[in-house]
Amino acid sequence: MARSFTGVVTSNKNDKTITVTVTTHKTHPLYKKKYISSKKFMAHDEKNEAKMGDKVVITETRPISANKKFVLTKVLEHAVITHQEGEA
Repeated sequence: MARSFTGVVTSNKNDKTITVTVTTHKTHPLYKKKYISSKKFMAHDEKNEAKMGDKVVITETRPISANKKFVLTKVLEHAVITHQEGEA
């Protein structure tokens, strides 16, 4: 079965490609302290529907390019504040 992750879109500058940051909470094996680990994945977004700040689900698939091995499954919630370039 293919892996699926839930994360936040950190970049959508490329055409049909989004960068998703997935954060996980881990516990140190010796000291038992909890810490946050994050990893970035590039995912294929065919319709360019995901924007920055959106919470999305990505699923593993066959390699689409050298860096893209995930595809956008669905957008869970849209970002409340959108970033606008070029405002004075």
